Amino acid sequence: MIEQILFTSPGERPNRPSFGCGVKQLLFQPNSDELAATTQFLIQGALQQWMSELIEVQEIQVDNRDSSLQITVRYRIRLTQNETVATFTTQ
Repeated sequence: MIEQILFTSPGERPNRPSFGCGVKQLLFQPNSDELAATTQFLIQGALQQWMSELIEVQEIQVDNRDSSLQITVRYRIRLTQNETVATFTTQ
C-alpha cells in the first residue's frame, strides 16, 4: 500500500484525485539534496493523509545516488505495534 502511495501521481485515480505523492514526477528533476528533502516532505504528508489509521511513520530517509533516489520508510503498524522498514528505489 505504501508503494501505491509513493508511485501514484495526484490526479491519476479518477475517484481519488488527491491520492498519491507523485514521486515519479520528481525523477526528471536534477538530483540534489533539495530534491531529497522535497521528496521526504511529500512522502510524509501523503502517508499521514492516506495511512494514518493503519501506520505511524517513524522516519523517512531519502538518499540521492547518481540518477536514482532510495526511499526508506520506517513505520509502526498500529494494530500489532510491530516496527517495519520498507525500502524503494526509483530511477
